[in-house]
Amino acid sequence: MFKKISIIVLVAFIFVACKKQNQVENHEIQHGVEFSTTYATGFKVVNYNSYTTIHIKSPWPNSDKSFTYLLVDKGKNVPEHIAHDALIHVPVEKVIVTSTTHIPILEALNELDKLVGFPNTNFISSEKARDRIGKGIIKELGENEALNTELVLDLEPDVVIGFAINGNNKTFNTLQKSGIPVVYDAAWIEKHALGRAEWIKFFGCLFKKEEKANQVFNQIVSNYAIAKNSVADIVDKPSVLAGSMFKDIWHVPYGNSWAAQFIADAGGNYLWGNTLGSGSIALNIESVLTKGKQADFWFTLGSATTKQEFKEGNKHYIQFDAFINNNVYIANKKGATGGLFFYELGPNRPDLILKDLIKIMHPDRLPNHELFFYQQLQ
Repeated sequence: MFKKISIIVLVAFIFVACKKQNQVENHEIQHGVEFSTTYATGFKVVNYNSYTTIHIKSPWPNSDKSFTYLLVDKGKNVPEHIAHDALIHVPVEKVIVTSTTHIPILEALNELDKLVGFPNTNFISSEKARDRIGKGIIKELGENEALNTELVLDLEPDVVIGFAINGNNKTFNTLQKSGIPVVYDAAWIEKHALGRAEWIKFFGCLFKKEEKANQVFNQIVSNYAIAKNSVADIVDKPSVLAGSMFKDIWHVPYGNSWAAQFIADAGGNYLWGNTLGSGSIALNIESVLTKGKQADFWFTLGSATTKQEFKEGNKHYIQFDAFINNNVYIANKKGATGGLFFYELGPNRPDLILKDLIKIMHPDRLPNHELFFYQQLQ
């Protein structure tokens, strides 16, 4: 009789334990903690007790697809109930990235030593990364749209972080079929400059450095706010022209672009500030001259270092007042192999871009700041 009662008690105990476990699992499934973003709109992170999900809402412009990535601690069981497009065991120990904008993020998180390969390494400007490239630690992987898949497979990365203008990257599809997770970074289509920088939180999850990512981003936000507030009382704002000619077409940023936002936050009056759209506006030289000839300042990107070199790009440049008055500023700082620092570091350090523009247009507001990206053409 005692034995029978013991068996009944044991069965009841197991039943209750299993029920409680199921309740815990169901609670975990339903009550994950969302990792909030302030400016970025392209991704959502939800932390659960034993795993994390990252949802990419729109991996490329006008995309009708979304992706869910499942991050599981190494050594932990993979939850079977979570549908996902890629499974990544974290923290990541070996990574391949495909955009130079990823390099400063790895540096900021102290994870550059995890980078094993990159396409078109000549575009990388970071001195630390260039040193590792020179030593053969970071391997050259060819073209972004046609990675050397054999070498990628030999490197056995935990994850490949890519970006895309559409979903037709055959190399990524091949890697995924081979068992290598590929995740999309869509920071480049964020509308807010700080939103682009906030994607460091996305990378922080991969390396289990969420706290470090938050610290880095919060400092950037603070720097940006302080700089912006330094010109908040400016009433008489200088007029600003942006962009330059390429094959007889002048591309100027739309008024709701991050480039226009920088100018506004720096106390400038962007001449195309009332336009709305994505990308840039394609204009002929006549329409730009009509509107921008008398602009006080002109900001652009390129490799020119002198006015003489700059005007060789188009003979009409000499007609603009900003050119005549030596108020053309160009983001032309290069790395050792010719890559522009602006393209690599700029998206991750909007605070430095803003400070440069303020220093140029209102030098008395940031007397101690030295230009980092921009240089005045002499």
